[in-house]
Amino acid sequence: MSRFAHPAGDRHAEVLPEDRPPHAPADLNSIDPVIWPRTSERIAGSLTIGGLDVRDLAKEFGTPLYVLDEHDFRARAVDFRQAFHDGEVHYAGKAFLCREVARWIMQEGLGLDVCSAGELAVALSVGFPPDRITMHGNNKSIAELEKAVTVGVGHVVVDSFEEIARLGYLAEKHGARPKVLIRVTVGVEAHTHEFIATAHDDQKFGLSLSSGAAAEAARRILAMPSLELVGLHSHIGSQITDTAGFEVAARRLATLLVQIRDEHGVELPELDLGGGYGIPYVDGDESPDMKVIADALREIVSTVCRGKGLPVPRLTVEPGRSIVGTAGVTLYEVGTVKDVEGLRTYVSVDGGMSDNVRTALYGADYTARLASRESTAQPMLSRLVGKHCESGDIVVRDLYLPADLVPGDLIAVAGTGAYCRSLASNYNYLPKPAVVAVAGGKARVIVARETEEDLLRGQL
Repeated sequence: MSRFAHPAGDRHAEVLPEDRPPHAPADLNSIDPVIWPRTSERIAGSLTIGGLDVRDLAKEFGTPLYVLDEHDFRARAVDFRQAFHDGEVHYAGKAFLCREVARWIMQEGLGLDVCSAGELAVALSVGFPPDRITMHGNNKSIAELEKAVTVGVGHVVVDSFEEIARLGYLAEKHGARPKVLIRVTVGVEAHTHEFIATAHDDQKFGLSLSSGAAAEAARRILAMPSLELVGLHSHIGSQITDTAGFEVAARRLATLLVQIRDEHGVELPELDLGGGYGIPYVDGDESPDMKVIADALREIVSTVCRGKGLPVPRLTVEPGRSIVGTAGVTLYEVGTVKDVEGLRTYVSVDGGMSDNVRTALYGADYTARLASRESTAQPMLSRLVGKHCESGDIVVRDLYLPADLVPGDLIAVAGTGAYCRSLASNYNYLPKPAVVAVAGGKARVIVARETEEDLLRGQL
């Protein structure tokens, strides 16, 4: 069984067999700048991020702790904005969103994608311009749609016939005319885990191109004076590191654009190819160059549309993980070190699947390091596990840690900025960790650690 079974670079759905563990890294203390935040380095043996020693962060804010490198986050947002300078970049809030992150996105000139009334409320609470917000979701409630209409979000991505009817009614009720994109299921098989592949027909998102549902959606929207159809939307999956799938999607979307033009005499001005750009999690993972990807997508869309006699639509992309993923690191304290003779050593930390469910959910892989000191000890085949009452409570399935690891040491796990805090739970009644932003030698809490009082709130 190959751990490289997913050519898109993902580390999902493949479990490394016990008789073939990963190779030990040449240096157990190394901090690969491709995998770790841009400001990460070791100083006097200890990992530092944003100019701050992780030992000091753990002492002041406790563990587990999400650490977010503000410089890294902002720099990647700027990279995207510059790469797609002639289009639109909307940050996918589902990856990780809080009020401070919404401010960063607003300040760096990006738009924002939200998937619920809650995410919309976060954005509006900091004065995020509604016209730079796109509302997503496969089952938006009437209340969510009404909120989107009344605050004037820039775009609503419709996902079903029922939603078109609801949105049309609400828009007429409030005297509004929201801009609408049709989420099209284009039938592209992204090389990724089945739970995050979103463009094949047999799944919950979008309206099928092959069945004619997407074309019928266009007919229904164009028949409603209260809705303005401005374009098509496609999202083929997540953790993708090449443009092959996007090229197929663009070609199939162009076919629908031609059909809409020929049938209705309408040339749609916008094309949203979604997000899903991957990040490196472990050695050997690819690190996509956003400028190269932007140039490739731009060329793909231009070539396809011109070849079909269409004006080139304005291109929108929706990065989330690729902005916040590498910017985030999770700090844990080692609690127990248990050697299982002939197999491996189980290193238990003070968090687990409640703060990072991705390993249990997708079989995701990560890079982790002893962070509070350097070590010259021999590498020890390990499994980094949490404290929950589940055998699947694994943070990193297969890794090497120094053989002199002891309780009280700090372990840092890289690449946890995306879909860790967002998917966090209170399983076993563990409070969710704090999120601390670091920059220029200063740290501040941007999401407070939950307390036992928070856990009990609302219970009778």
